[in-house]
Amino acid sequence: MSEALRPSTPPSDHEADILVIGGGIAGASAAFELAAFAKVIVLERESQCGYHATGRSAASFTENYGTPLIRRLAIASRPFFESPPAGFSEHPLVLPRGMITIAREDQLGVLDEQLRRGRDLVPSMHAITPREAIARVPVLRPDYVAGAFVEPDSREVDVNGLYQGFLKQARLRGVRILTDAGVEGMTHRGGRWIVETSRGKFAAPILVNAAGAWADQVAVIAGVTPVGLTPKRRTAFNIDVPGVTVTGWPLINDVGEAFYFKPDAGRLFVSPADATPSEPVDAYPEDIDIATGVERLESATTISVQRIAHSWAGLRTFAEDGSPVIGADETAEGFFWLAGQGGYGIKTSPALSRACAELIRHRRLPDDLQRLGINQTDLAPARFRTPSPITLAG
Repeated sequence: MSEALRPSTPPSDHEADILVIGGGIAGASAAFELAAFAKVIVLERESQCGYHATGRSAASFTENYGTPLIRRLAIASRPFFESPPAGFSEHPLVLPRGMITIAREDQLGVLDEQLRRGRDLVPSMHAITPREAIARVPVLRPDYVAGAFVEPDSREVDVNGLYQGFLKQARLRGVRILTDAGVEGMTHRGGRWIVETSRGKFAAPILVNAAGAWADQVAVIAGVTPVGLTPKRRTAFNIDVPGVTVTGWPLINDVGEAFYFKPDAGRLFVSPADATPSEPVDAYPEDIDIATGVERLESATTISVQRIAHSWAGLRTFAEDGSPVIGADETAEGFFWLAGQGGYGIKTSPALSRACAELIRHRRLPDDLQRLGINQTDLAPARFRTPSPITLAG
């Protein structure tokens, strides 16, 4: 290295094999897997990890939600949730919940189609009668529910247990996780990425962009073309249901994706399933979205909402096709994408983190993901690049 560059060289304890930008569920789970064979440093811009989307999840594991690719990634993640590594968590990561999808009379065609497609990957799903749905959740209106199906093996996720398990095990494998380390500048030289942060400069030959809603912005700082991610706001709130025990209810999902609700620590968790495009921000709930959720809940149930106990919002970041962006950027040496998980980052984190590690280490997906029909090109950022025009000679 030339003498002119030495003042910009990070100290040795700021150097690694891999830098991970972002300490949410994507970055933490990737760091855990990558640390099995590499020295890893995680750089998180906030003062605590998991502050944004990770800490605002609906905590539901379902194999029948999202694109076909997302559903396969969820299926590939189930073994980890049910049998995590020894010492990963003191408590089970998933508990029984079940999910019932309901439909009005005018939605029955959509319900039948969703059940048919869903059973291709989740054969345990089956139709139930409106009476059976109401028996499980007595507040459902008989004049609203005209049809239903159930996903019996849907689960409730201990998001905090999962996330803290990844962080703890990553640290045990030697990962340094630094907060208050927002990216301020980035250059690539000498085969390494030099990342300037509020906590100094860090360097590694491989950089993993796991910055969630800010992933495209990180790419711009690095001089890499963004892939076109769109953060979308999702609102949720808790209500009390006096005189009703909600604890054993399944999650109730509207077939038109207009709302869903489920038990949450003795209260009811409700979301209008909004997906409002947003800038990357610390998201807050809008009154109109809460009002919409209340209206939809009251139209489908006998509940009369008197008070919102608590409300919040988070950003779910999507690529144009709704599937994650995982893989090396063909235009930038050592720049690796781990972004665009949408609202599925929790339930797919075991599979996506292994995919990230295998792609970096061996440039291929894990065998079990391939057996499920998951193709590397379906995840790669190259799918968003415009091909160069072909020029014919003569």
